[in-house]
Amino acid sequence: MQEFNNTALQPSNLSFESLKKLNDHGIEYWSARDLQPCLGYSQWRRFENAIKKAIDSCIRSGNDPSHHFAGAGKQINLGKGAVQTIEDYHLSRFACYLIAQNGDPRKPEIAHAQKYFAIQTRRQEISDQMTADLERLETREQASAEFKALSSAAKDAGVQDRMFGLFHDAGYKGLYGGLGVDAIKARKGILPKENLMDRMDTTELIANQFRMSQTREKLKRENIKKPRDAMETHEIVGKKVRSAITELGGTLPENISPAEPIKEVKKRIKTSRPVLELDPKDATGLTSSDNTNNN
Repeated sequence: MQEFNNTALQPSNLSFESLKKLNDHGIEYWSARDLQPCLGYSQWRRFENAIKKAIDSCIRSGNDPSHHFAGAGKQINLGKGAVQTIEDYHLSRFACYLIAQNGDPRKPEIAHAQKYFAIQTRRQEISDQMTADLERLETREQASAEFKALSSAAKDAGVQDRMFGLFHDAGYKGLYGGLGVDAIKARKGILPKENLMDRMDTTELIANQFRMSQTREKLKRENIKKPRDAMETHEIVGKKVRSAITELGGTLPENISPAEPIKEVKKRIKTSRPVLELDPKDATGLTSSDNTNNN
């Protein structure tokens, strides 16, 4: 594996491998508290949520979470001889990978960690359909998070609740050649009550996620504070994303056929759990291989 570069590990400015420790069995592990700032989390509560999601992913992958996540206490010096024990986790390399996969994708540290943890430590027994399903579901979840973040930025820009529909429609009109949400649904034969993003394929979702993230950044960067300016900004960004798609020779989003409802994808994933078969040295995780064999 390649190293994290130092810029990706600020504020600790340490490489991932340099944070590695050895337990009583001589097995490598990482402290969650040490890893937290390296992945861009300032609050333990939010980082622990990512850890809990990673534990769920470990179970769904067919691996034993007790081999990869161990509750622990970490002592910190408060000065003048005072010591406090705070909650911590000892993590295997596979656990660190799962945390990166379940972290906030908007954090650049998480994005870099996801690239770092190329799946070289495991063999994945998974169908092409499951791969596509997981990619689409993950992209849909990221788009949902970006939609909420954009709504928050729009509110800061002066867009009131009653105007949110118009604000979001402006972005769609820019990206879809003048078509708002209702017109897009009608063109694609999507029922009015359905959520439009729930019927987008991965490519269309990525285009919309990019539109939303760039609008959010532009609203903040230019300190926009008027609702009309916010809507105009959203439409302009949508048009620029549309222009980029055209220049690259891609399919314009209004011409992409509606995808299977996302709820059906979730159901299929739930009933067809992928099995992630780890190499033996990674499967034992934090436990001694000798102890594992004796159980």
